[in-house]
Amino acid sequence: MSDIRKRTQGLAHEFLARGDATGWFEELYRQAAGDAGGVPWADLHANPHLVEWAERTKLDGHGKTALVVGCGLGDDAEHLAARGFHVTAFDLSKTAIGWCRERHPQTRVKYVVANLLQLPEEWAAAHDFVFEAYTVQSLPIGPLRAQAIAAIARLSRETLLIVARGRDDEHVPAGPPWPLGRTEVVGFGQHGLTQILFEDFQDDEGTRRIRAEFRR
Repeated sequence: MSDIRKRTQGLAHEFLARGDATGWFEELYRQAAGDAGGVPWADLHANPHLVEWAERTKLDGHGKTALVVGCGLGDDAEHLAARGFHVTAFDLSKTAIGWCRERHPQTRVKYVVANLLQLPEEWAAAHDFVFEAYTVQSLPIGPLRAQAIAAIARLSRETLLIVARGRDDEHVPAGPPWPLGRTEVVGFGQHGLTQILFEDFQDDEGTRRIRAEFRR
């Protein structure tokens, strides 16, 4: 495990011990101080599992809206904007959102500070395409995580795409991240959504991934 991942796990467990499961996100970005190397999931390019799926399905966002959950430094949001979507991207961390705006000064993306567990009511079923990668897996397994899954499931009026680390249902890892089991992924298929794709695979680095698509 890399030093940054060890530090990230230590920070997360420090906040968890205080009863705060989400406060460590802002602290992590703040401590990174503009160095993407201090954010373990900041690859500075769009998620390859989004890109591959978008190319395979010939994803065309012209005339459509998209929402990116837990947008980090904005690369997935920018990719969707380049495909023609009118994109809103949100993150709990105000430092991350400020960083997005600095990295993409000419962006067409609307970057917003928002809490997944307290989203505006008007966002419910309000976006044609919703993308979530690695946000749920950063929450400990339990009621808060189930609440996050339900919140995401409500957002799309057409398509929801999920990308996450995968695990067997019976395996409970020491995180973060806490990968998603198949039963949890199936949980996205609520509030009128139907699962039409489930892929459980190893990526080029040998990490187990899950990619799932839902339609309303």
